[in-house]
Parts: sequence; structure tokens; C-alpha cells
Amino acid sequence: MKLGDDGEILIRTPGLLTEYYQQPELSAEVFTDDGFFRTGDKGEWDDEVQAFRITGRVKDQFKSGKGKYVSPVPIEGKLAANPLIEQVCVMGSGLRAPVAVVIPSANAMSMPRTDFESSLGETLRSVNETLESHERLATIHVIEDPWTIENELLTPTMTRIVPKMICPPTGRR
Repeated sequence: MKLGDDGEILIRTPGLLTEYYQQPELSAEVFTDDGFFRTGDKGEWDDEVQAFRITGRVKDQFKSGKGKYVSPVPIEGKLAANPLIEQVCVMGSGLRAPVAVVIPSANAMSMPRTDFESSLGETLRSVNETLESHERLATIHVIEDPWTIENELLTPTMTRIVPKMICPPTGRR
């Protein structure tokens, strides 16, 4: 196992297929020149446990307006550490900087707006400190309607659909 230049986990082992039967284009797409299989998983090496950690999927990335790729899943995980955030989605394909869209938790909805906004501001600052410059979030937008299959903001396979209405935190309530 090793990591590719883009952080993708690559594997090679004698028990793994070496090509797709009569599909040379697909074989060329999923194997590197030196015979490693592209798993599609983004990862990082964890020195503490001496193992690879899967951090997301390669296809989950988007390209910002700056031409750099951003992996939203790890950023979403950092934002979700704030207990006042119930759901989160990081997006930004074509934007100069990514943005986060969040659904507040029930506790957040019952607290003063200024306290909630202050918590989001602190979360934004602390998360951005851990990110590379092209990954830093421009803002956090708050919407009140949760993403569900019924309101068609989630597909039946739980894939998010871009929210229909986005408003900044100051537009809450």
C-alpha cells in the first residue's frame, strides 16, 4: 500500500486482479503505470497506529475557483464537532473559497441568536486554522429545514442535494 500524489490509497498484491477482461481502457484508468490499483479512497498515514486512515473518497473532491482540489468530508467532520451543528455540507465548486451550509441542532435553535452566531464564528476560525489556504471556508451559511428524503434535499441513498435556499447566520429566525 502507498499514497498517490493526490492522497489516494493505492494497493498492489499478488492476489489482486491485474486487468479487466477485454477492457483495456478501464484497466488503464484504475491501475497506475507501476501496477498499483487505485482504490478511490483518500487517505493519510497515521504514525500513532502505524496504519492508513481513510479520510474520504477521491470523487468527493471538488475544484475551487482557484483551481485547487478540496476534500469536503474531513472539513465537515471538523465542523460537526460543534454540538450546535446537526447537519453540515461543505461545497464550493467554482467558488473562490469553499463555504459550509449547516442545519442547527435543537439546542442551537433554543439559544439566543448571538450566542449561536458566536459559536459558529469560533468554529469557523478554529477549523480554518487547521486547513491549507485553498481549503479555508469563506463563511458558514445556516438553513433551518433539515435535509430529508421527504423534502428532496437527500436522495434515497442519503446523498445530499444542494439546498434550495441558503441564508447567512444573520438571517436566522
